Amino acid sequence: MKIKKIILVALMFGTLITNANEKDNTNYKDAKKTVKVEFNNVKKGQTLTIKNSNGLTVYNNEIQNSGDYSKTFDFSALENGIYSAELNKDFEIVIKQFYVENGLVTFLNNKDEKIFKPIIRTEGDLLLVSKINFNNEPLKVTLYYNDEVVLSETISGDRLLKRVYKLSEKEVGAYKVVVSSDERTYSKEFNI
Repeated sequence: MKIKKIILVALMFGTLITNANEKDNTNYKDAKKTVKVEFNNVKKGQTLTIKNSNGLTVYNNEIQNSGDYSKTFDFSALENGIYSAELNKDFEIVIKQFYVENGLVTFLNNKDEKIFKPIIRTEGDLLLVSKINFNNEPLKVTLYYNDEVVLSETISGDRLLKRVYKLSEKEVGAYKVVVSSDERTYSKEFNI
């Protein structure tokens, strides 16, 4: 009877240790060598880019079909570190972050991050710049005329950042506007 109690206690103790180890290594259990990256409602022509934490592109591909996108990747050859899979859409960038350690991949969270891209339009001699700003990042606008800076300002504070610039009808020629926000830069060239 005493031997049965010792075996029972040993089995219970072993089970407790196993369960404790499994709870500590939940992320490790979720880590895989191959990962399926999925995005809903993609359009043909949008791009999927995978970047490392320094912003260097390790993969770039144009989406060939509209609908739901799914592709399985083998990231086991990547160096240890944080990476992001970015779907570049018309007006936003959807980002999924993941971590690679010893050839195994773990997604950092279940929620996608979204960055809204600025909208740059021209109507005659008007330049219109706007951006949805849920993350409260400032928007830097620089306007060039014949490769010289004619305007530079930083807009901040609102959930919707917007400006309308009236350009001189006398200054006919090549313009370029460069807009920076969220550590990204967008540009548009136009003529009036």
